[in-house]
Amino acid sequence: MIPHERSLVDRLKDKPFALLGINSDKDKDYYFAEAKTMGVVWRSFWNGPKGTSGPISGKWNVRGWPTIYVVDHKGVIRFKNVRGEAMDKAVDQLLAEMEQEKQEPKKGD
Repeated sequence: MIPHERSLVDRLKDKPFALLGINSDKDKDYYFAEAKTMGVVWRSFWNGPKGTSGPISGKWNVRGWPTIYVVDHKGVIRFKNVRGEAMDKAVDQLLAEMEQEKQEPKKGD
């Protein structure tokens, strides 16, 4: 998935978009070395020494890896477990919705 994520981050570098990663490797040093080798340039957090049982996955109730959440500009999870082209479409849809919302006149204007 990293090559696709890297292309998504590059394509949307001038848009209000952020990709966050959570890694479940138990060895933090190994993960960060691998991330550097694979060109992970976005924020990626370590889930702790318990791996898949770490605090981040526990808080978000993640039971399988990878789990993908696409969150809109209001902080609402709008898509789950979309990959590849479906992920691109989901992100593009949310960016378009946000742009449309910015263009609509506010009530009382």
